[in-house]
Amino acid sequence: MRIFNERHEPIGVAERAEVHRKGYWHETFHCWILSREAEVDYIYLQLRSSDKKDYPNLLDITAAGHLLAEETVADGVREVEEELGVKVSMDKLVPLGKIYYCMTKPEMIDREIANVFLYRAEHTFDCYQLQPEEVSGIVRTKYSDFCALWTEDGQNEISVEGFVMDDQGNRSSVQQKVGKQDLVPHERSYYLKVIESINQVIAAS
Repeated sequence: MRIFNERHEPIGVAERAEVHRKGYWHETFHCWILSREAEVDYIYLQLRSSDKKDYPNLLDITAAGHLLAEETVADGVREVEEELGVKVSMDKLVPLGKIYYCMTKPEMIDREIANVFLYRAEHTFDCYQLQPEEVSGIVRTKYSDFCALWTEDGQNEISVEGFVMDDQGNRSSVQQKVGKQDLVPHERSYYLKVIESINQVIAAS
């Protein structure tokens, strides 16, 4: 993948393992899915597979992935179909801008230049065909509750509903409470920027 210096200038290419080991800035593609039902907005989260090396079994951005060295930002839309089985064209996505942020844990420094998009969907849960090695479930929560989780100090949990998939591909419904500890630890500033941008889209629609 392409790598960048601290001024976000391109400096070459490197393998993913080296990128995370040395903490190079690199580009990713993020797509948040939002739907509206009975005048209520819902935001969707994927459940990362237990087989994932990084952050297994945590809730995350609806669809996301790294951009390869030869890919443009528009090529990143493939992540939605690969992970969720939903074919989306780039012209259906609303750009939310670039967000620069960093996540660290032992033996990994993940400095991302995230190209973030919003997809206003009308899909039911039956439409999602998950990539089992990447995603083991998908849930939704009221968008207002998701916002409160990151903007209000007193909001510690939100309700989610959706389905999880076992190793044989069998689905089972899930409805539970989750908190920040159940989500991938992107910087709070990342979530706040996403919320701010989505709010602007909703207000303009």
